[in-house]
Amino acid sequence: MTSTARSSESHSSRSTMRHTGAAALALTAAAALLAGCGSSDDDGDNPLAGEKAKAGEVVVGSNNFAESTLLADIYGEALKAKGLKVTYKHNIGTRETTYGFLKNGTVTVLPEYNGSLLAYLDAKAEQKSKDGVNSAVKAKLDPKLTLLESSPAEDKDSLTVNAETAAKYKLTADSTIADLKKAAPDLTIGGSPEFKKRQQGLTGLKSVYGLEFKDFKALDAGGPLTQSALTKNSVQAADVFTTDPTIVKEKFVTLKDPENLFGFANVTPLVKKDGLSQKGVDVLNAVSAKLDTKTLLDLDAQIQLEKKDPLDVAKSWLSSAGLV
Repeated sequence: MTSTARSSESHSSRSTMRHTGAAALALTAAAALLAGCGSSDDDGDNPLAGEKAKAGEVVVGSNNFAESTLLADIYGEALKAKGLKVTYKHNIGTRETTYGFLKNGTVTVLPEYNGSLLAYLDAKAEQKSKDGVNSAVKAKLDPKLTLLESSPAEDKDSLTVNAETAAKYKLTADSTIADLKKAAPDLTIGGSPEFKKRQQGLTGLKSVYGLEFKDFKALDAGGPLTQSALTKNSVQAADVFTTDPTIVKEKFVTLKDPENLFGFANVTPLVKKDGLSQKGVDVLNAVSAKLDTKTLLDLDAQIQLEKKDPLDVAKSWLSSAGLV
């Protein structure tokens, strides 16, 4: 079995909310940017003005959520360490804006998620493999842009169980969704209302893995309602993003998805071709090769749970990974 294409409904209610910013958040961020607000390491210019990157300068952008900022800092600081001149435009907003900024040269590099980007470019495209997704993205991209090598790190939907359930059924980080088949009839699963009827939800869990749950509880799209319900054991399994720091905090266990039911969301740099040298390309590909989901989850937890500065976390990891 292979994963099905993400439906436009799935993309709008899940990937868009996290990876391009919910509409309200995007409007808030846009208002802040228009007012001249930005991250501490921006140059103070209004990012929405769309000023082109200066010759010899690499502008690394990010969307308006914490993980995107972290990834931008990771890629940007790696480039700096190799002698490239780097500036940042953090918290730009939605994918519509960042994609436009890449095309017009305002941004040179943007950390993206390959499957989510493909769903944006072609909502009907199938997602059967990581390489297939990347090929499809490249075929749909503006000719001025290209996708670099994907990292193993993914931030996507998952079937995750709480610590009590994991202990009861002897589930570990090496367990797969199929390992929950016998236990599922005794469990309540939680997720967004759409998750109940979606292929990348209960429908697919049954058809692909043979899971049938005792009950379904409509919550939110991996947000605080889902996290709370899983923590309090009012649901034993739920749809949670793979790099959600709650997984670390509450000792949840995310089950592996060998059939790729939940598609692909590999962290992948999207770049403007004429804005990055081959040296820069090689640097970013080297970073991606060492970034996996477990690492990204740990780094996210440092920022969101321990309240560390994303730039400090990025520099520390790059040093520990031998990339600077």
